[in-house]
Amino acid sequence: MITISLRPVGRNWGTISFASTLYLCPILDLLLAEIPGEMQAELRLGLQEALVNAAKHGNNLDPGKKVVVRFSLIDDRYWWVISDQGKGFIPDCEENPTEYLPPDESENGRGLSILHLIFDQVEWNRRGTELRLCKQLEHRRSRIPLLRN
Repeated sequence: MITISLRPVGRNWGTISFASTLYLCPILDLLLAEIPGEMQAELRLGLQEALVNAAKHGNNLDPGKKVVVRFSLIDDRYWWVISDQGKGFIPDCEENPTEYLPPDESENGRGLSILHLIFDQVEWNRRGTELRLCKQLEHRRSRIPLLRN
């Protein structure tokens, strides 16, 4: 089940919550509904990665646990705050996104690198159960070469 609270009058944040699942198409569609078309492919990739991490790694795909996404546009910045009910995650490195790339052909770590390449800000809370992502509206060009128009 998906629960949606769109931005009430006078409030800046909307909320979507859903039981842990990897079926994310309708959730991504809702989160990207107000995003300019030229930014959607890149942000879809980043948000999908963040939501998969929350549902799969945070909540262990437990349908009894929820993923909650708060979202807003504030001062030409899109914000997404993604929370899970897991044990938490703290990345080993904060400064250089290329440090997240795995040394071998493993998939582990690539998602974190993708997040840092797509979003202007990537921050976890102290418990590691909440991820804050920010993308500035004025960044019109894609920063991932494969997604350039």
